[in-house]
Amino acid sequence: MRVEELMTSKVFTVEQQDLIDRAFFLIHYEKIRHLPVVKKGKVIGIVSDRDLYKALGPKNNSNAIEAGATELHVIPKKIQNIMRRGVLTVNPDTYASEAAAIMADNKVGALPVVNKDNKLVGILSATDVLRFFSKTEKNREKTMSGNE
Repeated sequence: MRVEELMTSKVFTVEQQDLIDRAFFLIHYEKIRHLPVVKKGKVIGIVSDRDLYKALGPKNNSNAIEAGATELHVIPKKIQNIMRRGVLTVNPDTYASEAAAIMADNKVGALPVVNKDNKLVGILSATDVLRFFSKTEKNREKTMSGNE
């Protein structure tokens, strides 16, 4: 199985000069955990919900935003101040097992998927991999219990 069969093609992105509040709103309202940072369609970094929540500590002098019962403080910083550079990426034709191993070995929750021109075409998250594993394992278990 290849990455292109598991990846999410609809990818929300930010640019390095965007303010952190844009990332907060995308992560919070779209219920995602990773935002690739792009420049002219090419991945130059990534921001995770953890990076964001570290930057949004409640003690910052900033404007408060109500997020349900949680109050977070958005600081007027740019994405480039919190993004992780040197992002690991995979291609659509990478084997899913190889991508999963890269994620596990490097303790990352998502891999941006880029084409041969290094343009972002999708994202593979741990959730995508787990969803596939769960479905495959359920089918195997059904087959096994049917043979008893």
